[in-house]
Amino acid sequence: MLKVLIPTLMLIPTAWLTPAKWLWPTTLTHSMLIALISLSWLKHAMDTGWTTLNLIMATDPLSTPLLVLTCWLLPLMILASQNHTATEPINRQRMYISLLTSLQIFLILAFGATEVIMFYVMFEATLIPTLILITRWGNQTERLNAGVYFLFYTLAGSLPLLVALLLLQNYTGTLSLFTLPFSCPLHLSSYTDKLWWAGCLLAFLVKMPLYGVHLWLPKAHVEAPVAGSMVLAAVLLKLGGYGMMRMIVMLDPLTKDLSYPFLIFALWGVIMTGSICLRQTDLKSLIAYSSVSHMGLVVGGILIQTPWGFTGALILMIAHGLTSSALFCLANTNYERTHSRTMLLARGLQIILPLMTAWWFIASLANLALPPLPNLMGELMIITSLFNWSWWTIILTGGGTLITASYSLYYILMTQRGPLPSHIIGLDPSHSREHLLMTLHLLPLLLLILKPELIWGWAG
Repeated sequence: MLKVLIPTLMLIPTAWLTPAKWLWPTTLTHSMLIALISLSWLKHAMDTGWTTLNLIMATDPLSTPLLVLTCWLLPLMILASQNHTATEPINRQRMYISLLTSLQIFLILAFGATEVIMFYVMFEATLIPTLILITRWGNQTERLNAGVYFLFYTLAGSLPLLVALLLLQNYTGTLSLFTLPFSCPLHLSSYTDKLWWAGCLLAFLVKMPLYGVHLWLPKAHVEAPVAGSMVLAAVLLKLGGYGMMRMIVMLDPLTKDLSYPFLIFALWGVIMTGSICLRQTDLKSLIAYSSVSHMGLVVGGILIQTPWGFTGALILMIAHGLTSSALFCLANTNYERTHSRTMLLARGLQIILPLMTAWWFIASLANLALPPLPNLMGELMIITSLFNWSWWTIILTGGGTLITASYSLYYILMTQRGPLPSHIIGLDPSHSREHLLMTLHLLPLLLLILKPELIWGWAG
């Protein structure tokens, strides 16, 4: 664990002490080395149980894929941000890289934590760098509003969790993830126990986000700079799923009855947010709503509490992390050239940027879960486990899949096909930096087809 954490900590002084002309190459190389070292965690993913370093930090098959995804994303965020921060003062560029690094440190500590309270503290700490990224580096004047939404939705959701954790500590005497699953089963029966159950899961459902408490997400995504959107979609939403999978193991037998409304919200959200995508004009907003739709499936898979549901949820979280991050990068390459996120104003780009169209096509097919990509593996496992629980769910999940295919086709046709608008003249060609960025997103996704057991989680 330290072989990744200490180099990540050292990235901050590196960013401040490197000469200006070497700032981006140095931090990129450094973070890429960290990402490559983190791959060594995967060799333990087939073992059952923990691969532990000490009593504070450890990895197990559930947290390992998410930790590797976190480390993999930092070099990609640095690659993606290089162009649009180039015009800024050098100290702001250094600050930007420091914020991205601090976000990675908090995420490694959150996913590697063995104490639930430490996980909670790091879960909250990720708010601060993300908030600064949105409010300081966002594009439009709406960014302060988006930051307020982001902060207060997450805080209001997660304060009950703190109370719930303190009560759990009081009852069981421990909050260590090593011992909690083996502690005495909780006799949950009264109304206050039901409130405690809701308190434990509410923070994670807001973070996922569940349909109904999702309003902060499109705002935050649309206003954030590209690195903010990437890390939000790829890793911060997964904190919610990870927390749910950790907590729900202890919440029996109440989950059987109390999860109904949340399941219904999640599956209804798949349909609703998919339908919202069909009438979006803003490209980033469309990708953000599609994230809510996919996370609805993940919530469903976790609340069912079957091995298939858990495995499908983890596979879909990892696959969605790479796919939606790639889509935000592509949306950003369009934005940097046309200075507009409105799809009607920047269409027909296949004529001028044919290679980018190929990347758009692959990323969109991944988003709509084309076989044999991991996205399909995850979605199929979740849909199967939901169908096994109640065959009525096939109407919602099947409808959601159909709508996903529809809006994926819609934004591909809107951005890439059709006549080129007359106001688009003299666009920059696509750079090799952007092709490298897309390769590093989609190559791991394609390679996971060959060895999906790396991201199976507990079922492996």
